[in-house]
Amino acid sequence: MTGSLSRTLAAALLVLAGTPAPARQVPLLIGGYTDAQGQGIALYRFDEATGRISPTPAQIARAANPSWLVLSADHRHLYAVHENGAGSPDPVGRVSAWAVNPASGRITPINRVLALGDEPTYAAISHDGGYLFVADYGGSGDPPGALAVLPIAREGRLRAAVQIKTGRASLADPTRQTSPHAHSAVSSPDGRFVFVQDLGADRIYVYRHDPARREAPLRALADQPEVALPPGSGPRHLVFSADGRHAWATLEMAGAIAVFDHDGGHLHLRGTVPLTPADFHGRRSAAALHLSPDGRFLLATDRGTDNSLVSFAIDPASGTLRPVDRHATGGEEPREFALSADGRFVLVANQRSDSISVFARDPASGVIGATVQTLAVHQPSSLVFVAR
Repeated sequence: MTGSLSRTLAAALLVLAGTPAPARQVPLLIGGYTDAQGQGIALYRFDEATGRISPTPAQIARAANPSWLVLSADHRHLYAVHENGAGSPDPVGRVSAWAVNPASGRITPINRVLALGDEPTYAAISHDGGYLFVADYGGSGDPPGALAVLPIAREGRLRAAVQIKTGRASLADPTRQTSPHAHSAVSSPDGRFVFVQDLGADRIYVYRHDPARREAPLRALADQPEVALPPGSGPRHLVFSADGRHAWATLEMAGAIAVFDHDGGHLHLRGTVPLTPADFHGRRSAAALHLSPDGRFLLATDRGTDNSLVSFAIDPASGTLRPVDRHATGGEEPREFALSADGRFVLVANQRSDSISVFARDPASGVIGATVQTLAVHQPSSLVFVAR
């Protein structure tokens, strides 16, 4: 090879090495509440380099009140709860299954079944992929505020519920706790146990999960069937550390996070951490709760009159939380949020102000930075990235 040719080749390689990879446009599915303006499940594109969401949706799948979305592990099936109840055009709670194109994110309907309760507000797929656990928040069902267990067929199709689990009201709050209100159902990282957060009961119910018992896969954990929380605190959502040794739950009515040790289905309450400063006197309403992609930070939203995104650093040995940052969400009622795969951006669904705020985030410190974008979306309540 001549000197001039080798120099030309070397220069070309340097150019290629210095050329950044094209930004990945990740499909983003957004669910929310529908009325005269809301339309259903919307498909957007998220630019991983800039943190911006496409200004208009690539698809809108018509659906009534798809307030919570959850993807299968292979991202080929989507499940949505339809938070219908009294006063809705369709007063019956339902759950739907959708086929997902993992490349484009476009969805097509598979089937829809009854949730067997009103106002289903959360769904999670079992560790083995065989069941969908649906939390029916509403208090007028029979039984009220229950957990429904729906089998998932191989092609992603939902079958009718085979099991119902319900708790008992704590009555600590005479308005909000006169009946059970199942608010979420979360499997332990090993899939052996399912934890149901019941806002109306001030309890977390614990079930052993046995997929071989096809018609009744959940049974109460014999030596700790429930975990009592402070009266009137209202447990909402729960997350585990990757190793399963620690867990954290939002206490909606107390505006706080409960910190637990976990061992073999047993939760041991270490204490609670407030989401608001000591001098805060407004209405608290803790909502969404997620770990950062690297598992080093826990983030939560507080609604009410606070409307903040709060970040905590996690002590890996004890699971205790150290406050890192509090950041206004740029809207009202931050019901849910999602972190980009690299942790550089956080997207907050401000339900009451009809917007999604995108913020920059420092993955190393956990600090939330500048607003990247504010996108108008009608009553958003759930955000799911299709390809991670």
